[in-house]
Amino acid sequence: MSIIETRFDQMFPTFDAGQIETAKRFASSPPRHFEPGETVFDIGERNAPAWLVLKGTIDVVRSNALGSELPITTHHAGQFSGEVSQLAGREALARGRAGAEGCCALPFDASHVRSLMIGSAEIGEILMRAYILRRVGLIQDGNAGSVLVGRPGNSDLNRLENFLRRNGYPYTVLVADGEEGRTVMERFGVLPEELPILLCPNGTMLKRPTNAEAGICLGITPDLDPDKIYDVAVVGAGPAGLATAVYAGSEGLSAIVLDQKAFGGQAGASARIENYLGFPTGISGMALAGRAFNQALKFGVEIAIPLEVSKLDCGDGHPHELFTLELSSGAKVRARTVVIASGARYRRPPIANLGMFEGAGISYWATPVEAKLCEGEEVALIGGGNSAGQAAVFLAPKVKQLHLVVRGEGLEATMSRYLIDRIKALPNVELHTRTEIADLLGDQVTGLTGAIFRDKTTGETHTCPLRHIFLFIGADPNANWLKQCVEVDGKGFVITGTKFADGNGSIGRPPLPLETSRPGVFAIGDVRAGSTKRVAAAVGEGAAVVAQIHSALAD
Repeated sequence: MSIIETRFDQMFPTFDAGQIETAKRFASSPPRHFEPGETVFDIGERNAPAWLVLKGTIDVVRSNALGSELPITTHHAGQFSGEVSQLAGREALARGRAGAEGCCALPFDASHVRSLMIGSAEIGEILMRAYILRRVGLIQDGNAGSVLVGRPGNSDLNRLENFLRRNGYPYTVLVADGEEGRTVMERFGVLPEELPILLCPNGTMLKRPTNAEAGICLGITPDLDPDKIYDVAVVGAGPAGLATAVYAGSEGLSAIVLDQKAFGGQAGASARIENYLGFPTGISGMALAGRAFNQALKFGVEIAIPLEVSKLDCGDGHPHELFTLELSSGAKVRARTVVIASGARYRRPPIANLGMFEGAGISYWATPVEAKLCEGEEVALIGGGNSAGQAAVFLAPKVKQLHLVVRGEGLEATMSRYLIDRIKALPNVELHTRTEIADLLGDQVTGLTGAIFRDKTTGETHTCPLRHIFLFIGADPNANWLKQCVEVDGKGFVITGTKFADGNGSIGRPPLPLETSRPGVFAIGDVRAGSTKRVAAAVGEGAAVVAQIHSALAD
């Protein structure tokens, strides 16, 4: 059964008279009357308000790949329109029309929706749950949001699927050789070599778009105000950065979070995290990050994805000088303080032809997209840390055979005990110790066809036919964009909370525990030297740094 069948009352709650009167105090403008059939909000409309129906009805529909309308629900008196998009003023994913008798409804723009959620805890809980469930329903339905047309296994199609999925954006995939796929290609005059294509809700069609182009077309990427000065700019939307965003926003600081890929960071790609406090049955990294993302939106934090920060301009060190983040798009963001939460980038083994197969046989994460591609096949997973263990447990039930390859003597030194025990209980997982990848086989036409593995002790090699390899061999600090603005250790991790060469004399105080050599710039999470590489630790640092930001701003 679909979520709309099992949780309909929570998805489309009806407020009582008292709740309606409370909500009225937060409306952004007076009620508006709509004639029967008149459009209240439209698919692709940016900054579409949420509407509280006072009289009459609003019929809500979605649109499939061929442009046909499919019903979602009908809002009656006392019900709210909208979903998660309404928290940030992003593009609407559904169309609403006044019912047969017309309607009278009260508008709430994004800031007023957030004010209502915070001003009334009772209404806020009901509305937030409804909005999240509605987005989940759109994702599960598969007939809303964007449409991708391409060939299964294509690296660009896989990339776009992962981008949309990791950002919680609903999409449909049409196979180019299928009937619907051919119909869409003929309608837009698309040639096979121009695949994949992306159809945005506003009607725009993109050929082989980058993630950045897709983000703009879909309304995922917000319009930045070049004149705005934020209290804090957070670089990185992993657990550490999202925690900073939630606490900063809830405490009244104006905050922006920038990430070049998606919210969740590396943790967002974890199939299941079972040692995070408060989740005894485990939670996927995507679910955890999604909840934090929605919390941040609720408190008015701007989240800009996918935007890459290319440089931090630290100025000349004056205590009250603003920081400028230069983006690869050419835009700039100014802030009073900066939090470096850029985490780490996936480590790549020194194999000459590795780049040829990235996204087409070689993956650095294991999501349902990859699991579907390698279902029933023989795969290899390289790595012995917790992320590798979580990926192995997730993939094993879906594949024929999984080769777990590690350079060390075993898993005990690098992986949690519960994961080791679970892997030992999987009948189709074979552990290869003291082993590394020596070479990859295949070409651009046939894709990855196999790998040559080498025994580190004896030097002997053997060939294993494979079409899918998952690399979880650790990560390096993602700090190149800092351009020597702050001090780093020998491995490139950002140093914090110590007495630096200049003694922080420019501000007359020692650095705060999470502060870098540049006063007002902080580092948290995996990018910070000496940090504990765990989700809970990253979240803790994200919360702790906000108190230190208050202290720095007070100075």
